[in-house]
Amino acid sequence: MTILPLATFCCPPLLAGNLTAAEANDIAVLFRVLGEPARLMLLSAIAAQPSQEVCACELVESLGLSQPTVSHHLKVMYQAGLLTKERRGNWIYYQIVRERLVFLRKVLN
Repeated sequence: MTILPLATFCCPPLLAGNLTAAEANDIAVLFRVLGEPARLMLLSAIAAQPSQEVCACELVESLGLSQPTVSHHLKVMYQAGLLTKERRGNWIYYQIVRERLVFLRKVLN
């Protein structure tokens, strides 16, 4: 009887199959964006909100980052399609694009 290593048994190869250049680029962009710890913290903070949205102004104090830093990271995540935004008066509210997270989950499965 052959015993397979645990990693082989529980985890199929990442992205089994052939990717097109466009698919590979799209996936790489998302991983680059999420490769920054501050962005993961921001994504987590937004996801933790009961309404699944948060005003950018609320993220500055809660994460201990400067306003320009938070704005920059939110902009990068928005441009990558991970967030949507809506202006309400002087404030901008951000929401996670669930479809992008589902896409990443499928890539990792």
